[in-house]
Amino acid sequence: MTDVLTDTAVVTHYINGALVESTSGRTAPVYDPALGVETKQVALADEAEIAAAIAAAKAAFPAWRDTSLTRRQQVMFAFRELLAARRGELAEILTAEHGKVLSDAAGEITRGLEVVEFVCGFPHLIKGDYSENVSTGIDVYSTRGPLGVVGMISPFNFPAMVPLWFFPVAIAAGNTVVLKPSEKDPSAANWLAALFTEAGLPDGVLNVLHGDKVAVDGLLNSPDVKAISFVGSTPIARYVYETATRNGKRVQALGGAKNHMLVLPDADLDLVADAAVNAGFGSAGERCMAISVVVAVEPVADELIAKIQSRVAGLVVGDGRRACDMGPLVTEVHRDKVASYIDIAVADGSSVVIDGRDVEVDGAPDGFWLGPTLIDKVSTSSKVYTDEIFGPVLSIVRVASYEEGVDLINASPYGNGTAIFTNDGGAARRFQNEVEVGMIGINVPIPVPVSYYSFGGFKDSIFGDSKAYGIDGFQFYTRQKAITSRWLDPSHGGINLGFPQN
Repeated sequence: MTDVLTDTAVVTHYINGALVESTSGRTAPVYDPALGVETKQVALADEAEIAAAIAAAKAAFPAWRDTSLTRRQQVMFAFRELLAARRGELAEILTAEHGKVLSDAAGEITRGLEVVEFVCGFPHLIKGDYSENVSTGIDVYSTRGPLGVVGMISPFNFPAMVPLWFFPVAIAAGNTVVLKPSEKDPSAANWLAALFTEAGLPDGVLNVLHGDKVAVDGLLNSPDVKAISFVGSTPIARYVYETATRNGKRVQALGGAKNHMLVLPDADLDLVADAAVNAGFGSAGERCMAISVVVAVEPVADELIAKIQSRVAGLVVGDGRRACDMGPLVTEVHRDKVASYIDIAVADGSSVVIDGRDVEVDGAPDGFWLGPTLIDKVSTSSKVYTDEIFGPVLSIVRVASYEEGVDLINASPYGNGTAIFTNDGGAARRFQNEVEVGMIGINVPIPVPVSYYSFGGFKDSIFGDSKAYGIDGFQFYTRQKAITSRWLDPSHGGINLGFPQN
């Protein structure tokens, strides 16, 4: 399967259980970021191909909706077993197209697999309630059923994990899916869809549509698509939410972030330094849950910076297929944009402690490299502080007190993730109550919830009322019917045109 789906000149759509040759005539390049070379093309769908993918999902829906919960569960278990056994294949695809090191790719798949395992026990999450004899001889009960065709738009930074947050939940609940992955690293989506087919999923239940804004708009505007799940930047999340809701769809649109780590003076600074390096530079900082700002309550900043410097000095940046700690950025354009913030920092009077443009790499010279970058004394008015940089750039902001740090975090337009590092239980408890952020870590730098909780932030980090996976995911992908039932016996009271009082 891997050769058929990934070793091709053009990555094309996966519709109705098979690859479908694109006829749009439009493609985009796919790179190996560690080599800096184009390795293949990806098809960009036109209106006819968008319609075909949606039509396939629509045609498959009635039969899948009526498939027993037991059968759906068996297919999900089979998918889980295949994914666990062959995760190494998928990790190689992620590294080749995204650039993250193999160990990081394996971690991404593991977190996605956790959601699949949670979903395997789905029947009790979509069961209804029953109340007998609410009035004489009358029972009321509820059912939860699927919506129909749902569209999913996933980002480049987690080409396996984010789709695995969404489509297993939607499919287990009885929906059919059209998934549009990022055109930067498209092959993982095809691989996952083919694996699900191998597990016994009927044709048309999970379709992969490759493309750009044309494909996105096709999903947002189609009357046959009942809901949209999205992860990406805040401006696009807002666009997706506004467009899809205007068209009457349910939407969960997860946007950007600017995550802060508050460090109190009593914290273990060795633990903090390890956490800051891991959370700031893992996956080259291309994570919506990356820590990008360390808020240091003085007098700890100087000592903490020295500890971070010593750790960064031992990191190896290079090809993710080698024994490296951090890989390249996903494209040359993105690498150059991230690097431009170092010049902005200098112009704004910040101190560049570690300049990632000077990094020595274990990899090809044309790779899209930028090493870990540490910037001290960052002004909160600088774009280095306000923008979601989405790269290996870690800022230090110095504050005088806990209160000043919390006010700084709460003033951010984002509210995705945050963390506090302290040995004071009272301060930690106060922080979790006062901070206006959806996911909070206490001495945990990247507090992504486990699969049976739900993922999502506050403010401009989410549009819509539903978070991803967990119980929220099943509520999003189902709708409730309430049925009031009376079975008449021969002694019923006859006709009465008055308003019922009992």
